[in-house]
Amino acid sequence: MEMDFKSVSIIFYMNNTDKKKKVARLSVASNTFLVVSKLIIGLMIGSISVISEAIHSSVDLLAAGIALFAVKNSSIPADDEHRFGHGKIENISGFVEALLIFLAAIFIIYESIKKLIHPVPIETIGFGILIMFFACVLNFYVSRMLAKTAKETDSIALKADAMHLTTDIYTSLGVMLGLFLIWILETIFKGHHFHWIDPVTAIIVALMIIKAAYNLTMEALGDLMDSSITKKSLDDISEIISSNKYIKSFKNLKTRKAGNKIFIEFDLVFNNEILLKDAHTITDDITNMIKAKYDADVIVHMEPCEDKCINDCEDNCKVE
Repeated sequence: MEMDFKSVSIIFYMNNTDKKKKVARLSVASNTFLVVSKLIIGLMIGSISVISEAIHSSVDLLAAGIALFAVKNSSIPADDEHRFGHGKIENISGFVEALLIFLAAIFIIYESIKKLIHPVPIETIGFGILIMFFACVLNFYVSRMLAKTAKETDSIALKADAMHLTTDIYTSLGVMLGLFLIWILETIFKGHHFHWIDPVTAIIVALMIIKAAYNLTMEALGDLMDSSITKKSLDDISEIISSNKYIKSFKNLKTRKAGNKIFIEFDLVFNNEILLKDAHTITDDITNMIKAKYDADVIVHMEPCEDKCINDCEDNCKVE
């Protein structure tokens, strides 16, 4: 028995949801391990940059938890109270994660300045270098998994989580190089201390975190403010509509996003002589073509052609 378009869409949607949940759980597990490891070693050797990385990873852990909550609940079907679904939970999640990153960065800078004023010797630097290297490797693997799934499912929550871990890779590299530089300089210049490099590295880490948080905030707010989808996607949709020879024109194309869900509205202009049944069939065909390319809700208004192109109908008019 053949499955209809709606059945295929439901199966595809369920598969995407399962993918998102699986990779979100992986992120929670990896961040939990890194928080504990970095904090223990940071306290053990007295490194503010390693401790700042533990704080950064704890924010990543909280963000991963929020992302897991978001991908679980954003997949809940539309109901009487939420007729457009629950997709914007992912956008809210991304915005909250960005705020958490800002707060973590401010705390790191504050602690780093205190360490610059009152330096503390760093002991057993090798442990710090080792945990930073391991964090880089683990975060590289998990962030690639997150980014791949985010791209496949168009998930802002997973994209935010991937961005956190990618930032963590660079910051961990920075801390690792800072600790390595301290070790090299103190080995070459016996009796001299270069502990100031550690809090300076932590401040650089914090500034990188703030930049990532700003980018994430702008993207999350864009969808919350019902910004239109990309120009390329709009052009693709316009091409799908225009490809039907029975359409005289179309107008009032509007789009917005909620999580990975796209909402599309437009008016189709038909020849006056076309039967309502035929116009409805053509409208269904165009709607299904758009849904085959995008996870979208499509609303179409049908209008008769007045045999002349005026106002916003003119750009797409086929009347000769």
